[in-house]
Amino acid sequence: MAPSADCRNPSGEDRQKHHVVMFPFMAQGHIIPFIQLSNLLAARTGFTITIVSTPLNVQALTPTIQSAHQNDSALDIRLAELPFSSADHGLPPHTENTDSLPYSQVLTLMEAAEYLQPHFENLIRRICSEDGRTPLCIISDMFLGWTQDVADLFGIPRIFFLTCGVYGTLLYYSMWNHLPHTKTDSEEFILPDLPHISLHRSQLPTNIKMATGTDPWSLFQARHISPNMRSWGFICNSFEQIEHRYLEHLRKSTGRPVWAVGPLLPPEFISSTQSHAVRDQLLQGKEANGASDAISCLRWLDSQIVSSVLYVSFGSQNTISASNMKELALGMESSGQPFIWVVRPPIGVPSTKEFSSEFLPDGFEERMKVKNQGLVIKKWAPQREILSHPSTGGFLSHCGWNSTLESLSQGVPMIGWPIAAEQYFNSKLLEEEVGVCVEICRGSEGELTKEKVERTVKMLMWEEKGGGMRERAAAMRDAARKAVMDNGEGAEKGSSVCYVDDMIQNILTTSCLSRSL
Repeated sequence: MAPSADCRNPSGEDRQKHHVVMFPFMAQGHIIPFIQLSNLLAARTGFTITIVSTPLNVQALTPTIQSAHQNDSALDIRLAELPFSSADHGLPPHTENTDSLPYSQVLTLMEAAEYLQPHFENLIRRICSEDGRTPLCIISDMFLGWTQDVADLFGIPRIFFLTCGVYGTLLYYSMWNHLPHTKTDSEEFILPDLPHISLHRSQLPTNIKMATGTDPWSLFQARHISPNMRSWGFICNSFEQIEHRYLEHLRKSTGRPVWAVGPLLPPEFISSTQSHAVRDQLLQGKEANGASDAISCLRWLDSQIVSSVLYVSFGSQNTISASNMKELALGMESSGQPFIWVVRPPIGVPSTKEFSSEFLPDGFEERMKVKNQGLVIKKWAPQREILSHPSTGGFLSHCGWNSTLESLSQGVPMIGWPIAAEQYFNSKLLEEEVGVCVEICRGSEGELTKEKVERTVKMLMWEEKGGGMRERAAAMRDAARKAVMDNGEGAEKGSSVCYVDDMIQNILTTSCLSRSL
């Protein structure tokens, strides 16, 4: 039976009855792109979007959703909370997000999320009852593979949203599926389903390096990878020009639709159209510690030479050893390069503890102030505003995918220091295939010297190789902007915009066909 007319071309009141349910894993690096995707879909379709999470995450998200509604009253984005008690799962009280956990307890939260399944089923049942029909689709996270079973139960298409890069996800899954490093004594090995790619043992995160196939991490991944890979489709926070080869591999290996809709970033950030006044107003409105320091930081950037400042940040969860922290500080100082460094306590020190000058070389902060060479920012800095500032010329990063997209969308080349998860694979992609990154160290306990820091910083910021990286990063910036370009009806659309349109049409057609059977 052919789909009804409103499914082929929904409009007005009918279109707004359609409902999409989105469920990110409880980590900021996952929640942020889900929020961007919800804004994009709600604005483009008029669909009702319900974002699902646990009570404390919903509480934290409420101001963001309210702000989106104020900016566009037509957006119908809602929040739904599922009951959750961290203490029931051996987690610290009132802990519902990885940002408030040491890495050693992240798996505990991931396993605890599996207990949300019956509550999620009840939510979908309630939505079906209230709407009088099933949601169009469920869009969910890689660590919530069990949502596929819920989707199957209700006959709803489930889409796996890759918040990481496609390359990183493919390598991550290949490693967990085959554990090839356990089958050889060699330091280097190839991936069975990606034979053109070889890895070194030092490019493996600790949980994979120590995996046996029967350990808790391996068992968790086995429960989630299979349902994820049989999902109805894949949404990727990426764009054709950076990962075309691997988008095609995912399509061919799964036989499912794959939509590269990224980079999922605010349009004004990608285009860098924000004025200083608007920028400062936004920062002042943030409910985050150090917002006034953030404005001072940007004013300091205003006084620096174009493309001269190195930005250093390891993301919201990662940190490095105390010895490496001091070597990094001394190396940046001896390079003479201006820098902004977002610092957190080193490994072994509780993340809740205030950062102390004792973690840095004696007199380091005072010397940087006297020389006006660098700023040391405690815990939080306005990363997007820093990366989009003309004075920023490089980014020393853990190579998390959100940070990677933010950097490349501004044409900022990178120094890679992967620490966990698929960050090692992102760094490999950026250095070996995209040519916008040079790796300085691997892992939080990797060995670093001030001489290597000085040499690498100078190479990136001043030498010919760094110039080539800047050129390729600028090309990626232009490609990212072109991918999300949408000048209205009849105008040329970027690849990511076309993918969004195709995804919406596929969802509508598939959902309407299933309802008519």
